Amino acid sequence: MSKSRKVAFGLAFAAGLVLLPQWASAADAAHGEKIFARCKACHAVGEGAKNRAGPQLNGIFGRAAGSAEDYRYSDAMKDAGAQGLVWNDDTLAAYLAAPKNFIKGNKMAFGGLKKPADVADLLDWLKTASGGAPAAEEEMAGLSKTTGQGSKEPVPGNAAPHAGSDMAEASSEPPHGTYNLGRRATDAEVAAWDIDVRPDGTGLPVGQGNAIDGEALFTEHCAACHGDFGEGTGRWPVLAGGQGTLTNDRPVKTIGSYWPYLSTVYDYVRRAMPFGNARALNNDDVYAITAYLLYLNDVVTEDDFTLSNENFGDIHLPNEDGFKPDDRLEEPEYAGKAEPCMSECKRGPVKVDMRAAVLDVTPDADNGEEVGSGSVD
Repeated sequence: MSKSRKVAFGLAFAAGLVLLPQWASAADAAHGEKIFARCKACHAVGEGAKNRAGPQLNGIFGRAAGSAEDYRYSDAMKDAGAQGLVWNDDTLAAYLAAPKNFIKGNKMAFGGLKKPADVADLLDWLKTASGGAPAAEEEMAGLSKTTGQGSKEPVPGNAAPHAGSDMAEASSEPPHGTYNLGRRATDAEVAAWDIDVRPDGTGLPVGQGNAIDGEALFTEHCAACHGDFGEGTGRWPVLAGGQGTLTNDRPVKTIGSYWPYLSTVYDYVRRAMPFGNARALNNDDVYAITAYLLYLNDVVTEDDFTLSNENFGDIHLPNEDGFKPDDRLEEPEYAGKAEPCMSECKRGPVKVDMRAAVLDVTPDADNGEEVGSGSVD
């Protein structure tokens, strides 16, 4: 570690400790679990947790900085660990409040938690989730009763599939399909995922949400990656702005500049977001976040605009006319071409010569260990 880096780290560490009495309010572990939803895009914790874009957090309390096995840390994080930084309540609180200031040069894109209570709640929950400070069985039982933590009940109106009573019936069926793998999905399982929304509004659930509530939801669930105003953090996607840039050398493709249909926004948020915790939002939450995204892109101008299944079809995105149906098969230059090869198209053996570096998209090695490694502390 360079002299200047040591000084910067020491000052940041000291500043963080000076602020620590602010975190000392009564913590709320249930709220801390909700706060962790912002972290799931990069970090895993609990049984079976593996490194993602950031290191897994099991055993984080008492662990030296930059020491999680098989994770590729920044030099700044490894240097901090070599200089004696160990993660505990104090150091984690200071780091979570301002990651870039606490360890200069680390790669974590998250801007930090601004509210001391959020930091305290997150650490209180993380102690139990990471195995750092196991709670008594009686305490955990009480927490489950009062907060629902650990409950497997689906989110009303928008839950991922649980087969319920259909599962027992389906599990007794023989394997199906060409390869005799698995079983036939139950009607309940199919219905739970058959939620696509079409440009004309077909498939929209009944509900509504306003941009004011959407801003709060966006801040809690989306801003860690997409920024408070949809500007994007690090290399995460930009969601707002970009109007008039599509003909530039580097166009900014956002909901307001590029996307053709509002149904795509609603469907994608409902189906896949928040990243790492998909389907955690109910239908009204998705309407509210979609309304806020419309406001950020100046598609609507009222900051209390309410979007619902009733007025959804009245909203048209600016670039809707920039798309047209794919009719290439009817054009002369395509109509005469042979059918594309769909099997045995490559001669000789297939060799993997590159591997993804982030987001766990590289398959596991034969020994069960992940081959790729993330790039965010």
